[in-house]
Amino acid sequence: MLAIAVGTGSISKNKLPSRLSTSVACILLLLTTGCSQGETKSAQSIEAIKANSAVAASNNISTLRIGYVGSSEPTGPLGWAKKKGILDSELQKAGFKNITFARFPNGPDLNEALVAGQLDVGSLGDTPAIVLRARGQETRLLRITQFNTTAWLVAKKNGARSLAELKGEKIATQKGSYMHRYLLGLLAEAKIAKDVKVVHLMTTEAKAALERGDIAAYATSSDLGPFLKSQGFPVIDSSANHKGLSGTSLVVATESFLAKQPDFPQKFNAILTEAAKDLKANSEEYYQYHAQTTKYPLNIIKVSLPLKQISEEPLPAEGVKLLEGTKNFLVSQGLAKSDFKLTDWVAEEK
Repeated sequence: MLAIAVGTGSISKNKLPSRLSTSVACILLLLTTGCSQGETKSAQSIEAIKANSAVAASNNISTLRIGYVGSSEPTGPLGWAKKKGILDSELQKAGFKNITFARFPNGPDLNEALVAGQLDVGSLGDTPAIVLRARGQETRLLRITQFNTTAWLVAKKNGARSLAELKGEKIATQKGSYMHRYLLGLLAEAKIAKDVKVVHLMTTEAKAALERGDIAAYATSSDLGPFLKSQGFPVIDSSANHKGLSGTSLVVATESFLAKQPDFPQKFNAILTEAAKDLKANSEEYYQYHAQTTKYPLNIIKVSLPLKQISEEPLPAEGVKLLEGTKNFLVSQGLAKSDFKLTDWVAEEK
């Protein structure tokens, strides 16, 4: 069976460059297994997983199971390929009669489904994908779908206006995400990691928490950051101001699936390359789709997603460099259990 998850950023394989709370143990637990505080899987996700499990039991390789993090529908090249019918038509030619999608609120939850054998392919951010691979889980990197994804640090109104003013305050983020990695790197860079308390909070709860004053600031995603700014919340910082702190989006597959479908990476990457080129050629139509899917205003989406961030190549050089930096940081901080070579992670195209 096949399950898919989406991600970002191109060079050939042999040219690849060589929650924060009061305890590291809590961080590791949150990064690797997901967080239970204020977080439940959507009904859609649960129903999809039940359906996928039933299909998995039949061992019917003609079904491809795809998992993704985000809105009601996937976005980026995977979402566009689905919407335009490219995904169905091309995968049917490859022998997949059924394609199922399961939505997850964050990367750690998608990781659980991959580990449980409920997905074949997953589309997710770099941090949870790296953490899972570093645990020894047998996944392969198929593609970087987006790179230089911006994370934002947004403060409550009438609150802090600088990093220094956040000392002694509570900062929230969605732990296990690329925004979490950005926040950890930012606090370390500013040498105030020990002076703030970092807690887990889903992005869907961020605006209300800032309005109530429950948190002093929130490290948030590429689209929610500009939206909160438009609502009058001050922006303290952005990953665009720091080398190596922006994110990448990835697509990974399980090794067990690829053992049965060794030519899948090449076929799948060809589909997403076609979709990436098509969405850029029809940018207004794509932006409309992305805005409708994510429920953000069109002008916010255009600001938050420069289409140059979407890769037409499986492994763009700039994306690989970012990915390597993220991996090294997570290993150095003890957030990734072990180091590994990106070249060993990349799936070979047959």
